[in-house]
Amino acid sequence: MRDFSNEFRSYLSCVKRSSKNTIESYMRDLERYCAFLQKSLVEDTTTVSSALLQQYIDSLYQEGKSEATVTRIVSTLKGYYRFLQSIEVCSQPPTENLHRQHKAEKKLPEILDYKEVQKLLEQPDTGDLKGIRDKAMLELLYATGIRVSELITLNVEDINLPVGIVHLKSAKSERIVPLYKEAVKTLSLYLTQVRHIIIADSKVKRLFTNMNGADLTRQGFWKIIKGYAAAAGIKKDITPHTIRHSFAAHLLENGAELTDIKELLGHTDISSTQVYSKIIKQKYASAYTRFHPMARKN
Repeated sequence: MRDFSNEFRSYLSCVKRSSKNTIESYMRDLERYCAFLQKSLVEDTTTVSSALLQQYIDSLYQEGKSEATVTRIVSTLKGYYRFLQSIEVCSQPPTENLHRQHKAEKKLPEILDYKEVQKLLEQPDTGDLKGIRDKAMLELLYATGIRVSELITLNVEDINLPVGIVHLKSAKSERIVPLYKEAVKTLSLYLTQVRHIIIADSKVKRLFTNMNGADLTRQGFWKIIKGYAAAAGIKKDITPHTIRHSFAAHLLENGAELTDIKELLGHTDISSTQVYSKIIKQKYASAYTRFHPMARKN
């Protein structure tokens, strides 16, 4: 099979500066696509017809793939063929007239209300090392709305507790986010009484690790949140992004401007932040329908 997977990976990493998770997702989609082409006796991704590519997309629906999955795969293939055009190995990409069977349904993210967040933050047992560490992580998440990927890669030098800020840096941007007093208090307790016990190696810069002193994974942190959500009696479908979404929605609900929330979240486009306006509108519309005596009438 003649493809440009390695070159595409380098392009995503060095030129687009895509995250590791994004790159791996793209490469899995491309690998699946190439496997389909080989079964169809096609040996060159640059010579694929629009009809065959459409057949591939249709086959994904037949396999029962969700609309969101198909949308992501289509995005991957369009990006791949744009790349092939840019290096002048494919003059007419087969993606030009590509269509999906359905319009992607944009599901609004799940959020916790303030009482649920309070219950969640109360769950860690601060009488032991793990509980203090977990409490510090949860407070930091809700105080700043940072991504879980940012949380697990934070270094000690990235936080300034006397000033009450977190300094977040990436290849594309950087931002400073304030901390509320309870988060500062909990982080101070973790740093002074717990971290040096969990992380015996003074050369380790990570703010948080697992209890063995090794890197904490996104999946590992997700399990931590899931466990505390269950203990708090929260029935909602918790994801690694739930606290981030809740942080943004609560700010907006209490009068913050969308542009300010955009900066705090590190969004590059305001359209990514506008979803929280929809969440708040949906919440109040639901409350109106449930509680207004005239709205409840048939």
